[in-house]
Amino acid sequence: MRLLTKTLTLSYGSSMLVGALTAGTVADRIGRKKLMVSCVVLFSLASGGCAIADSVAVFGLGRTLAGVGLGGLLPTAISMVSDYAPRGRGAIIIGLLMTAHHAGGIPSAYVAKWLIEPAGWRAAFWVCVLPLLFAPVLAKFLPESLSFLLAKGRTEEARALAVRYDVELPAAKTDKPGSADRWANLVGLFRGGEWMQTLLYWLASFGGLLLVYGVATWLPTLMRAEGYELGSALTFVVVFNLGGIVGMLVAGRAADRFGAPRISAIWFALTAAGVFLLSVHMPLGVTMTVVFLTGVFLNSAQTMIYATVSIRSTPENRATAVGWTSGMGRFGAVFGPWLGGQLLAANNGDWGFTAFALAGLSSMVFIGIAALRGGRKTTSDSTPQELVTTH
Repeated sequence: MRLLTKTLTLSYGSSMLVGALTAGTVADRIGRKKLMVSCVVLFSLASGGCAIADSVAVFGLGRTLAGVGLGGLLPTAISMVSDYAPRGRGAIIIGLLMTAHHAGGIPSAYVAKWLIEPAGWRAAFWVCVLPLLFAPVLAKFLPESLSFLLAKGRTEEARALAVRYDVELPAAKTDKPGSADRWANLVGLFRGGEWMQTLLYWLASFGGLLLVYGVATWLPTLMRAEGYELGSALTFVVVFNLGGIVGMLVAGRAADRFGAPRISAIWFALTAAGVFLLSVHMPLGVTMTVVFLTGVFLNSAQTMIYATVSIRSTPENRATAVGWTSGMGRFGAVFGPWLGGQLLAANNGDWGFTAFALAGLSSMVFIGIAALRGGRKTTSDSTPQELVTTH
């Protein structure tokens, strides 16, 4: 049974990796609005498939498809809000977007407690079908990406949306050869000296998501291993997500003022300190405070990596850049929970906190180097590059 659970968990994480890697390329071709709606429909229907599954194979297929949908949704949403963010406010807008992710994590901590025991495990998956109700709303009211419209030559439509939402229209990049090639935007991430910057973002994202998913998955179990009761362990999850909401707002404002990569590096250092402190058994009130502060810094540190990539990318390949950064991070999202499980199985729970703290330090180093390299770049005469210098 334990082997089956691990297999399904790895399958889900791997499918989120596939969704993140392919989302950017697909979005840059068919439009971010269509892809967002498709992702919502996919993971909602796939969750319904899990709820009615009559075999492990059907359940595994549903989990895989749901993972693809969820994996593709995040980078696409970040790219969308970046298009409509006012100048100099990109990081705080992305932070606001990500608060919803952590707000959803608060009730999810108690879904199992409220639903599974009285109604069975299928009830939890029926809850995951509810986002399907929002798909028609998204299809009707969500505007299309401005940069996508410009890339497709729909300039008047893009101009009308820019006026409607009072945002600046990105500079069109219609003179780039091979822009219709679906791999051109990916190749562009490695042209010239960009390959080093791209790899630094990917490595930072790997360590960040290893830390995020490792801690989020095993926090209750690790805290129980430290001697806390189950009720307190579940409360830690809620406090952790509350910290994430606060952290997104604080980090977004700080990043718009001091630069997203700089804030991300500092936040990862503080996260590493907080995670390491959790390996020490402290009074409950002190532990709650540490968990809250760890949530503040951990969740927003990873989001500021996305903000950095989004802000420093040109509009025509932004979805690809964010998608692949998120996708590379998904390797860490798969490895983190596996690593925590292996350490717990070997009765080395204390080392779990240490391992996650080291992952935070590695991300601090990579995004810190990226910040220094980015700071030395000279700007060009294009509007997107001007956005880079303001962050």
